[in-house]
Amino acid sequence: MTLDVFSGIGLDEALLAALIAEHEAQVRDRLEPLWRYYRNEASAPGLGSRRRLAQESGLPIRITGAARHDLAIDDRAAGREIVIENDIAWRVHTMVDFMFGKPVQILSTAPDEPLRGRIEAALDAVWEASGGISLFQDMALLGHVYGHVDLLVRVDDALFTQQFDADEPESFAELIRIEVIEPTRGFPIVNSMDYRRLDGFVVRLTRVLNEVERGPGGAAGSFLRRLGGGPARRKTGTITEIFSATHRQLYEDDQLVDESLNRAAPGVTPIVHIQNISQPLRYAGLGEVEPLIPLQDELNTRLSDRASRVTMQCFKMYLAKGIEGFDKVPVGPGALWQTDNPDASIEAFGGDTANPSEETHITEIREALDKISGVPPLAAGVVRAKIGNLSSANALRVTLLGLLSKTARKRVTYGRGMAAASRLVLTALDEAGVLGTAREHRGVRLVWPDPVPEDVHEQTLAAKAKRDLGVPVDRVLAELGYGPSDAGVT
Repeated sequence: MTLDVFSGIGLDEALLAALIAEHEAQVRDRLEPLWRYYRNEASAPGLGSRRRLAQESGLPIRITGAARHDLAIDDRAAGREIVIENDIAWRVHTMVDFMFGKPVQILSTAPDEPLRGRIEAALDAVWEASGGISLFQDMALLGHVYGHVDLLVRVDDALFTQQFDADEPESFAELIRIEVIEPTRGFPIVNSMDYRRLDGFVVRLTRVLNEVERGPGGAAGSFLRRLGGGPARRKTGTITEIFSATHRQLYEDDQLVDESLNRAAPGVTPIVHIQNISQPLRYAGLGEVEPLIPLQDELNTRLSDRASRVTMQCFKMYLAKGIEGFDKVPVGPGALWQTDNPDASIEAFGGDTANPSEETHITEIREALDKISGVPPLAAGVVRAKIGNLSSANALRVTLLGLLSKTARKRVTYGRGMAAASRLVLTALDEAGVLGTAREHRGVRLVWPDPVPEDVHEQTLAAKAKRDLGVPVDRVLAELGYGPSDAGVT
């Protein structure tokens, strides 16, 4: 590798190799287990065994019957029922829905109204070309699972070589892309004196190529190779992309294939870091999956124990004394036995009996999951008991107070990241001469939708109060979700 252009941040081959090794260890030991618990993907069935779910790795040996959880064993040898209920995924999805279930408006804070309109149109076009609300949902999902996520603002060189009209943002929106970089694919080069400063960023992934590996017997796909029975395999390649405040380099299998200057935002690494929940003095944030894993394992263990108990006790059996032919007549409705023996008797035993302590323990585990995640079943539309009159929005907000407070807290971190990415986009447009803006004109504010049903009457009263206080009508309409074509609403 030729890393001379990054000498200003102290990056050389030895340091890059150490950073890659640390990242791969973190992906293997910490990040991949988080995704497996969220996804709970089923593996392919092995010989003599069924499909196994990812969360089975947290069950004790007495249930799985294997010394190693990744060992494919015969399910009949274990002799236990295995029940997996993924209580993590639906909670994560509910939190993402509360964050980005509806579009978020990005409004400019520039004082000049015509400039403000052009800025908002340009930002809306760029975000929409990058994925729109789907990008926001992907960003939130990865942040909730891993604890943090990064946004890469990638600018095509054509933006600096062609002429564009700022009043037609569709003409240049495709040249600026905001990409989501999950923690398993990218890692930072953090300043040694300040963890909040990025000296650089590395994106590294393995991609599958549209080429087939050549075997020792000749060309891939030859007759001898097909005769050997080995399936043809596609080749893979490693892509490494390094960003700094001044340069960008792209490597394919450690061979430099592209190098360019950072023309979009000179002096700024084009990466925006977003923590799901801020963690002091750490680059990584706090995720939603990690604290739920111990309780998820306990819940799956108790559900499996209950299933095993029900299996063993669900059959009711009878012990008959002094009745001839009892074993020849099936037990069922209308069956009649007759005997002259005064000492004859029929005793029933077995069957599923009540186990209050077991049910209480399972209920307490579910309540602990609700408390730690802040997501009650009601947030997902599950009403299990009488919870009062929920006809008003205020009553529903009180019931979902924990989730709404957590959502408001995360809107600060995600909103700061979206605003920073928007400023990078405006900086690139200014550097390219497409949309000239001063630094103080690149501020934005976000209008978040209300995740709970809105009271139209209360909204109308609030809008009238804002109008009477002198708030511009277009701003009031924007907060209510109306566009310029709805000016007659005033």
